[in-house]
Formats: sequence, structure tokens, C-alpha cells
Amino acid sequence: MRAMVLESIGTRLRLVDRSDPLPGVGEIRLKVEACAVCRTDLHVIDGDLRHPKLPLTPGHEIVGMVDSVGKGVARSRIGRRVGVPWLGHTCGHCPYCIADSENLCDQPDFTGYTRDGGFASLVIADAQFAFDLDQDADPVSLAPLLCAGLIGWRCLKKAGDGKRLGIYGFGAAAHIVAQIAIWQGREIFAVTRPGDEQAQDFARSLGASWAGGSDQPPPRQLDAAIIFAPVGDLVPIALGAVRKGGRVVCGGIHMSDVPAMAYELLWGERELVSVANLTRRDAEEFFPIAKRAQVRTHTKVYPLEQANQALDDLRQGRLNGAAVLVP
Repeated sequence: MRAMVLESIGTRLRLVDRSDPLPGVGEIRLKVEACAVCRTDLHVIDGDLRHPKLPLTPGHEIVGMVDSVGKGVARSRIGRRVGVPWLGHTCGHCPYCIADSENLCDQPDFTGYTRDGGFASLVIADAQFAFDLDQDADPVSLAPLLCAGLIGWRCLKKAGDGKRLGIYGFGAAAHIVAQIAIWQGREIFAVTRPGDEQAQDFARSLGASWAGGSDQPPPRQLDAAIIFAPVGDLVPIALGAVRKGGRVVCGGIHMSDVPAMAYELLWGERELVSVANLTRRDAEEFFPIAKRAQVRTHTKVYPLEQANQALDDLRQGRLNGAAVLVP
């Protein structure tokens, strides 16, 4: 097998050849068809998320065909297309797992962080954390749904049922969430970096009623806002844009420090909440909804050996939608 490997924090990935891995008990092996590139991959590579497995193959938005199964897994799964997300395993017995909050598990494994991920031709996954996907769909189009879509869906649920939704940071997750929210009958206000007219045009092309920079307030008060950009300075800005009783959802796994702010921004029963990881139930809800909403992911394809270029393009904001690696 071939894999792009992180050998030490802050370095570029290196293409290596390895022996083909074999699935263990309860595991499956996938022949990777596509793996999307997520900002969380940058946080792992750059050291924002501490103590990754090293050496590490990143990547946690994986689509592939099952070509081998381990003991305890039905052989009928061989030949199926499945998706493997960020949450790669949970303990099943901590208070959070017992309370049906497996996204908060005390002893989790994360794909492309604490276990090898999908920047490779083959990947091993826990069979219980691999979701059956549409056999006739395009794997490149499916790949961003495995994190950008799932985390975005969890954020949208946390945002509540308000009609006016602000989205701060218009990248891979935002472009999927916006399509679903508009399908639900919501009005979208897209907030980008000041002067990023390309992202603003992209948001309007997907149906946003307004798009502008974070240096200008939306034209109407928001019922809720989701922050996807890893920028703590956006928290007081978003709180200032939502109505009394509104909610701001922080959707990233990492964010720069939130600055000191006036209590007045939070007063009026405004709420500030975070979203952590995902659950398998999120996937059960999300994939049928994405299909009914006819979500179309916007992607740029890179061969596996150009993973560093894809990461650089994401880091520099040169992408609309999602980068996807194809072995």
C-alpha cells in the first residue's frame, strides 16, 4: 500500500510504501476511493491538536470499498462502499457512552489522529464506525460529507429552528450546511474574511441572501449563528449579530482564544455552545437528509501524492468547497 505519512509535527507529509495491513477482530479493510481534506487535518499536522499517533497517516473523510474483514465481521460487507468518519471508536462503557453521548467518550479513537486514516490506498477501520453509502454515488462527492457534512449537521441541529442563520467561515462545512438550511426554508447570511469576494460570490451562488466580510454586520438580526472559522475573534462579532435568546455555535475542534468581551454581548439569554465530534446517530439522520436535499458538494481533486499541495491550498484559502485526494 501507499500512504502519505506525517513523521513529526509541523513537517510535510512523505509518500511511503508499506505492507498491506490486515484487519483485526471487529475491523474491516477498505480500498480507498477518495478522502477529503479537512481543516482538522491541518490542526493535527500543525500541532494544534496535541499528542497524535506518530508516525501518522492523516485523513478522516474516507470513502472506500471493503475488500477484507476481520474476525467477528460478516463477510457480506465485502464489496460494499462505506464511509469512515473522524470518530473511529468509542469505549462503550463510560458515562457519556452509556448516556448516548458517544461523541464525548472518555476513551475514544479518532481516524487520522490516534489511528491511521485515509491519505492512503488502504485503511483499517472499526466495522461499527463505518457507514454504508450509496453504491451508485460518486465517491469524490461523498467524501466531504463524512466530516464537513456530519459536523455541519450537528451544528445545524444545535443552532435550533430559527429562520435567519449566519455562517461564519464559508468553506467545506458551510457550503454543505447552507444547502440543507436553505432546503429547510431558512435564510442564510454568509460571513467571510473581509475582502474575500470569491467566497462571498460562492455563498451567493448557493442561495445565500447576503454575503459580506466579518467587518460588516449582516443586514438583519440573526436567530442563530454557526462559526466554522477557527478564529476566536469571531465569537463576540457573532454574539453581537444574534437577537436576544439567540445562539452562537462553535463548530471547530480548535479555535484561537476568545477575546475578552462585554457581558452585554451575552446578556439577553443569548447562548454560546460548542460542538464536539459526532455520533453514529448523526450519520443515520444526515445521509438521508443530504440525499433528499440534493446536496451537491463542490470539490477539487488531487492525486494522493499531492496531499501537501491540497493542505497548502486549504491553509491559504485557495479553495471553494473541499479538496479530495484520490489514490
